[in-house]
Amino acid sequence: MSQGYVSLVLHAHLPFVRHPEHEHFMEEDWLFEAITETYVPLVRMMDGLLRDGVDFRLTMTLSPPLCSMLLDPLLQGRYAKRLERLLELSDKEIRRTQNQGPFHEMAWHYRHRLEEARRVFCDDYEGDLVSAFRKFQDTGKLEVITCGATHGFLPLMRAVPEAVRAQVRVARDHYRDCFGRDPRGIWLPECAYFQGVERELAEAEIRYFLVDTHGILHAEPRPRYGVYAPVFTRSGPAAFGRDVESSKQVWSAEEGYPGDADYRDFYRDIGFDLDFEYVRPYIHPDGIRCHTGLKYHRITGKTNHKEVYRPRVALERAATHAGNFMFNREKQIEHLAGVMRRPPIVVAPYDAELFGHWWYEGPDFLNFFLRKAHYDQKTFALTTPAEYLKRHPTQQVATPSDSSWGHKGFWEVWLEPSNAWIYPHLLVAANRMVKLARANPSPDGLTERALRQAGRELLLAQSSDWAFIMKTGTTVDYAVRRTKEHLLRFHRLYEQVQAGRVNVEFLDHCEWKDNIFPSLNWRHWA
Repeated sequence: MSQGYVSLVLHAHLPFVRHPEHEHFMEEDWLFEAITETYVPLVRMMDGLLRDGVDFRLTMTLSPPLCSMLLDPLLQGRYAKRLERLLELSDKEIRRTQNQGPFHEMAWHYRHRLEEARRVFCDDYEGDLVSAFRKFQDTGKLEVITCGATHGFLPLMRAVPEAVRAQVRVARDHYRDCFGRDPRGIWLPECAYFQGVERELAEAEIRYFLVDTHGILHAEPRPRYGVYAPVFTRSGPAAFGRDVESSKQVWSAEEGYPGDADYRDFYRDIGFDLDFEYVRPYIHPDGIRCHTGLKYHRITGKTNHKEVYRPRVALERAATHAGNFMFNREKQIEHLAGVMRRPPIVVAPYDAELFGHWWYEGPDFLNFFLRKAHYDQKTFALTTPAEYLKRHPTQQVATPSDSSWGHKGFWEVWLEPSNAWIYPHLLVAANRMVKLARANPSPDGLTERALRQAGRELLLAQSSDWAFIMKTGTTVDYAVRRTKEHLLRFHRLYEQVQAGRVNVEFLDHCEWKDNIFPSLNWRHWA
C-alpha cells in the first residue's frame, strides 16, 4: 500500500485569438504551435498509456478560451493548412540537408513528428482535440478542471462581485457544454486567490481550487500539515497548495531539468537562421521572420555556439530525469509519511505549454514518469485532487492568504504602471453590464442577442493575458488594442441597449468576430 500521493496538474490556457477578418494573423500561431508541440503530444502520450494498460492519473485545466479555439471550425481549418505548409517545408529540408549528416537526420525527425500530428489531429480526432481529452476523462485517468471564463484576474474584479460570479459561472456552463458534466475543480486564473472568492466557487458547486505555496503556508489558522494536505475553506471548497520542491525541479531554468545541455534549444529556429527567400513561404506573409518549429540545435550551454541536437540522446536524458523525479518523490513521500498522521499529497502544478513547446522533451519526460510510477515503485500513488478528497474527506478548516503564482507571489504583475490604466475602464464596464442585466429581465430577441454579445466583449476585455503582456513587453500593441477594442464594442452595445435601438449590422459584425460562448447566460451578471 502506498504511503502518500503525487498529483500532477497541467494548466492549459491561451488567450482567445481568432481573426476571421484576416487570412493570416500572427498571434493565431500561438494556438497552432501549442497544438503541434504540446496538445497533440499529450494526446498521443495518453493514448499510448491507455493502449498499454498503464493506470495513470493526471489533472489538466482546459480553459474556456482554449476549448473555444480548439472547437472553432475556422481555426481547425487554418491549423490543418499550417500543418501542410510545415510538411512541405520539412520535405524541402530533407532535400537541402541530404549531405549534412545529423541535420538530415533532424529533418526526417521533424517530418515524422509532423506526420504524426496530422494523423492525430486530422484522422484520429477529425480536428476535435476536446473530444480526445473528454475521452480520457471518461476513462477515469484524466481529470479536466476549468478556469475563469476568460482567465480574468479575479482579485482585481472584487469591487464588482457580479463580475467575479460571471467569470466563474460562464466557465462552469461552458465546461458542461464541452464535457457533459460539472467541473469538480478550478484553476483560479494566475492561481490568484482573494478571501471570499470561495463563496462564488461554492455557489457554482466547485469543490476545490489551487493556490501557490504561500497561500496555504500563510493561511489562518496555520495549516498543521503545510501544503501536504488540502484545507477546507469555511464556504466549503478545498484549497490545494503547490509543492515548491517538485516545482523547482521542472520549472527552474538554472536547476531544473529543461536546462540540460542535451535538450533542444527553443530559440534557434530555421525561420530565423536560413536564407530569407528560402523560408519566406513559411513565415508571416508580411515577411516577418517567426518560429517554424524546425530547430536543429541543442542547448549546449551558455554559449552562442550551439551543437547539433541529438533526439536519441535527449530521449535518454528525459528517461533519466523522469527516474530522478520519481526517486525524489519517493524520498519526499517517505519523509512526510514519517512525520504526518495521514497520507501526504504532493501537488505539482505546471503550465501545460512548458511540456513540448518550451521544453521539447517534456511530453517524453511525463510519459516516462507516469510509466515508471506505475511499474517501478510502490511508495506513492498518482491521484487527482478530486480523487484524494473522496478518499480523505476530513481536513482542517482554514482561510488561505491573498496570493498568486506571479512574481513575488502577490498581484503586482497584473497591477503596475504598464497596465494599471485598464482597471478603471474594466470596472466601469462591469458595473454597466450589471445595470444592463438587471434592467432587462425579459428582453426581446434582438436585445437578448445584444446583451449576450456585451457579456462576451466584457469577458474578453477582462482576460489577464493582456495585462500580463503589457507587463512583460512582448506583443504590447496587440494587448492594448485588444483591450480597447473589446471595451469600445461593449460600450457601443451598452448605449444601443439603453436607447432601445440595437444596430443589427454592428451586432452581426461583433458576433462574427467574437464568437466565444455561443450560449452565454448574461443573467449571471444580474
